[in-house]
Amino acid sequence: MKRKLMEVILGEHFPLFFFTFRKKGFNISSYGTGSAVRLPGSAIDKPNIYQFGTPYDTIYNELKGKDFNLYTQNGLLNMLDRNRKIKRAPERFQDSKETFDVIFTCEERCYDAVCEELAVRGGKYSFPVHVVNVEIKDNHEDAAIGGRWILQLATMIDQAKDFEEEMENILLSFSTKSPLHILHTIAFY
Repeated sequence: MKRKLMEVILGEHFPLFFFTFRKKGFNISSYGTGSAVRLPGSAIDKPNIYQFGTPYDTIYNELKGKDFNLYTQNGLLNMLDRNRKIKRAPERFQDSKETFDVIFTCEERCYDAVCEELAVRGGKYSFPVHVVNVEIKDNHEDAAIGGRWILQLATMIDQAKDFEEEMENILLSFSTKSPLHILHTIAFY
């Protein structure tokens, strides 16, 4: 049974996970956790900032018009083109009403934001969710490698007869194979 998984988008390279998970049959959604969508700009101190809900088509066309060569060379236009084929616009986790069995984050600050949001919601339904952070640097090479590791972990969880009971052993087994740092907690919807 494919569990309902979630990927929290953390940077320009992480949406690659979405396609990989979908191809493997996982039911996955993607979200951001910040106050706005921040994309690389012409300099490190000049990001392109958009509100969640701004259509990917709008972002794509605006950046294409700003500097086609820069945003083609850094892969941003390609990423936005992929994203607009998945869904209309970036979404914020804190605004979502969906529930998940497992939430993967790839950066500790996003893990903290997800855990904080779930705590604020109060767990009134007593529905458990495993929040797992697999720390990955936000660059193309590390994102590709990290995505394969997360897919392996998701597959291990999916193949468990009772992942709730087996999660601790799954994470222990995974951490002996993977070079990536892992955080895990159980929260409730």
